[in-house]
Amino acid sequence: MRTDISFPSQGLTCRGWLYLPDDHDNGQALPTIIMAHGFSDVKEHALPEFAQKFNAAGFAAVVFDYRFYGDSDGEPRCQSFPLEMADDFRNAITWACEQANIDGARIGLWGTSFAGGIVTYAATFDKRVKAVVAQVPTISNGLTRRAADTEAWERPEEFLLADRLARFRSGEVNYLKVVAPEGEPCFLAGKEAYDFFMETKTAAPNWRNGVTVESMEKIRQFDPLSQIGLMSHAALLVIAAEHDTFKTVESLEYAVDQAGGPAKLTKHPVGHFDVYKDPWLTIVVDEAIDWYNEYLV
Repeated sequence: MRTDISFPSQGLTCRGWLYLPDDHDNGQALPTIIMAHGFSDVKEHALPEFAQKFNAAGFAAVVFDYRFYGDSDGEPRCQSFPLEMADDFRNAITWACEQANIDGARIGLWGTSFAGGIVTYAATFDKRVKAVVAQVPTISNGLTRRAADTEAWERPEEFLLADRLARFRSGEVNYLKVVAPEGEPCFLAGKEAYDFFMETKTAAPNWRNGVTVESMEKIRQFDPLSQIGLMSHAALLVIAAEHDTFKTVESLEYAVDQAGGPAKLTKHPVGHFDVYKDPWLTIVVDEAIDWYNEYLV
């Protein structure tokens, strides 16, 4: 059963869905998983499949769009400021804890790709979170660097300073494509990323192939790995793809080793985007469910 929801976040409104099991007793407060997508993506793409599987296992699920994306408020559109995205997660937690059918003492976070780092950071500073699943995550600035278009990342001064000057002089907002055919500038280079996001465009017509250039500044400064040792109150599961071209398994092993609480790494012989389709979607969801059953139920 899915219902539309909304909640305030820093003066704007985030919108999403609350998923409850079909056999849910309205008097029962459920353990709940709060979810949002990775870099630039929106809730309609793949997340319903994950949420429905969590429902089938007895969990409520809150799925939402970050501010500046999808159905949520915010201008300019397609702005990815990691600290603000972490605030959106924390405001989603606050909303969830106010609902009679959600057990505020049993809150888990789930994030995929770029959102894996967002949920790790949000949980580090929010003791209401008891369990985190970071799926094929970007957890450090160094890992983000591998995901970015090489030229745009290696030569940032001219690119980013020109954008800053334009914003200062006229308020102009400049954009970089998220993905593009080979040879064109973009944030996520490579055919694998391009094909994935072209599927996103089909599943979610409100997805836009762009991100503000200012977002790159904020992303470069974001490093949840530096704080992960403080997360002693929440159990962290990291699901890794062994053929991920955006980060190495070894770097994720390091992140798990640095975690302040219970932590585990699982790895699979797949690429970064394979986890969004069966059979791997079911495999990684089952791992997440096992983790939430251990630490939320």
